[in-house]
Amino acid sequence: MAEIVRMPKMSDTMTEGVIAKWHKKVGDTVKSNDLMAEIETDKATMDYESFNTGTVLYLGAKEGEAVQVNAVLAIVGNKGEDYSALLAGAQTTAAAGGKAETKQEAAVAVAEAPAVDTSGIKAEIALMPKMSDTMTEGVIAKWHKKVGDAVKSGELMAEIETDKATMDYESYSSGTLLYIGAKEKESIQINDVLAIVGEKNADWQTLLKAHQAKSSGGAKPVVAAPATSAAPPTLVSSSNGSASTNGRLKASPLAKKMAKDLGYDINRIQGSGDQGRITKHDVESYKPSTTPSAKPSDAKTPSPIMLPQVVGQESFEDVPVSQMRKTIAKRLAESKFTAPHFYLTMEINMDKAVEARKSMNEIAPVKISFNDMVIKAVAAALRQNPDVNVSWLGDKIRRNSHIHIGVAVAVKDGLLVPVVRFADNKSLSHIAVEVKDLAQKAHDKKLQPSDWEGSTFTISNLGMFGIEDFTAIINPPDACILAIGGIKETAIVKNGQLVPGNVMKVTMSCDHRAVDGAVGSAFLKTLKGLLEDPVRILI
Repeated sequence: MAEIVRMPKMSDTMTEGVIAKWHKKVGDTVKSNDLMAEIETDKATMDYESFNTGTVLYLGAKEGEAVQVNAVLAIVGNKGEDYSALLAGAQTTAAAGGKAETKQEAAVAVAEAPAVDTSGIKAEIALMPKMSDTMTEGVIAKWHKKVGDAVKSGELMAEIETDKATMDYESYSSGTLLYIGAKEKESIQINDVLAIVGEKNADWQTLLKAHQAKSSGGAKPVVAAPATSAAPPTLVSSSNGSASTNGRLKASPLAKKMAKDLGYDINRIQGSGDQGRITKHDVESYKPSTTPSAKPSDAKTPSPIMLPQVVGQESFEDVPVSQMRKTIAKRLAESKFTAPHFYLTMEINMDKAVEARKSMNEIAPVKISFNDMVIKAVAAALRQNPDVNVSWLGDKIRRNSHIHIGVAVAVKDGLLVPVVRFADNKSLSHIAVEVKDLAQKAHDKKLQPSDWEGSTFTISNLGMFGIEDFTAIINPPDACILAIGGIKETAIVKNGQLVPGNVMKVTMSCDHRAVDGAVGSAFLKTLKGLLEDPVRILI
């Protein structure tokens, strides 16, 4: 009996999938667990294995086409079986869910844009894919093909820098590279034209124009700016020869500063620059002895202080903002200005933690850091305070039963937050190895979407840089982030005596929409108890 295979939801943000490649065609036999297709989601290209056994009777899209989540991906059944009624029923259901509205929008778009027949053009447009959940544009890090080169399906075509990592882009088409949408180091918006691949003499210009017309909904008229006949401002020379416009002295800031430092009256200096502007050279060339003094001859005039001339050259470099930095700016600005942050700071005595770490590293297979101990303690404290292990989702608060700790890692272009999953169930040695591996991947830009998605709580540690305490901006949709300062040896009161001790300050930033002060304080109290007596972490 024929069965409909629907497009699965392969990530939490996926709304549709693009058929990157079919491994089965109509008429082929397919078995359960056979590789059926490669589907490009909003986060990665993933293999789709069949859950059915039989013959492929129908495919819902060609390679390169998109299929909505839960829409018909394929139909599998007995060879020669009539599936028309089954398909018609599925399409009717989909239409009831809003397909009529989509058709109406498409009709409006067609009415606005002139129709261009591209059916005879043997070439395909490759659009910039969405390679991460937060990506809005990609920067071409490197082209591995140039216009005129032959390219095969599955062949490496370019390296694209997203906001999270630099990822390889493989061609879905075979043919000649006819057009590229941007040079190296230039950015392309999601779904804009990345390249065109097709036959060598294909009319790719018409194909590109048709795509641009469809995207814009029609050509926009170009309006010429009206010509202006306004005359330039009139230069007014003052009686003493200096340049001014409407009473305003025309002199460079450096010239004004030099004249002031040298004790010169800048109004007496003749400008040689544009429209009489006084420049540095004019001040250097000015000889005050040639100008009569305005003060009485019998007055005692202090001699001006002659400062040595400092020779230097102003210079700067404009560095393009990376995709990672753009996303950091966007996401953290949204977090800071939409989430009502409040902060809770606590001092923790780390004397026992210092001793425990020293003992553990004598027998541990890997070196355990204080950061590893904090991650383990935070996971244990979240298990005891589940109201902190939440995510703000706008219209609801998600209370997470699992504990995934995001660990902020500084990299060249900004900050990445790889995730230690199920941190409460892992040993300190396991956490130590995993954090080192994730940090190395982050520095090498080799993190995959599964490495940075799904955190329920975030830690940011600047203690290794000598920072005693700081506040961090919440990493949405998490409701909290813990800022860890360095361990400082200082005087503390113990049993009524002033003794040396090791103190670490922690500050938790909380989203007041999801976590209240008392809830956050209870969490920090639990964390303090665990770190001040580290044996409790292992129970």
